[in-house]
Amino acid sequence: MKIDMQGKTALVTASTGGIGYAIAQGLLDCGAEVLINGRSDSSVARALASLRTQYPDGGVKGIVADLSDANGVNRLLEQIETPVDILVNNAGIYGPLDFYATEDAIWEQYWQTNVMSGIRLSRALTPAMVEAGWGRVVFISSESALNIPSDMIHYGVTKTAQLSLSRGLAKRLAGTGVTVNSVLPGPTISDGFKAMFEQQAKETGQTYEQLGKAFVMAQRPSSVIQRPASVEEVANMVVYVCSPLASATSGAALRVDGGVVDDIV
Repeated sequence: MKIDMQGKTALVTASTGGIGYAIAQGLLDCGAEVLINGRSDSSVARALASLRTQYPDGGVKGIVADLSDANGVNRLLEQIETPVDILVNNAGIYGPLDFYATEDAIWEQYWQTNVMSGIRLSRALTPAMVEAGWGRVVFISSESALNIPSDMIHYGVTKTAQLSLSRGLAKRLAGTGVTVNSVLPGPTISDGFKAMFEQQAKETGQTYEQLGKAFVMAQRPSSVIQRPASVEEVANMVVYVCSPLASATSGAALRVDGGVVDDIV
């Protein structure tokens, strides 16, 4: 199986690190031109420098924009110079907070960033995909969409909303050649994970993989693989769904959660 994305342009939001960065790498590996996005000049510059070193012949550009409101999305759209064939809605925020301490402003912040950013970009970019007769839209959701965490209800709700959005948009674009899917990572050794366990790693001398396994076994004991995924493992699924090879997959919620969600479908 060979994935060839020569001639395709992909936009991956929140892609200066973590899962988004790994997705950008995977798409570049397959020959796509990639637009990466971050919230600051410095983060985008660092990611661009790294990717251009790894892929000196690859086409990669950076766009600085904070997608937490409509103005930020518009700033991103204004900087896109060519039609986008592949849209990966990876922008999102998360963090534990008790339900009774989660005020309206926090709910709105999560809704705008995790849900509305993808809505706005999909609304703006899919018409050109429909006109071209080919396109891919992927929402990076989470196993928390199905396994709602009691300490992050606000986050889980937004991730569930992405599943509804993805399925509904897939039906709206039925027969156009544009597919829409969600990918649901589980515990993953991302930049955020490393930041959370950085002090513990220093104090214990354990690797992030060792700490991750202990976390999964304590907090996600239903995991079948009994460890966190790597960002590359998540990116592999996303790259496949973005490829021409996934032409018969649309409206799906594809889990890369290591079997955390105890379900047979």
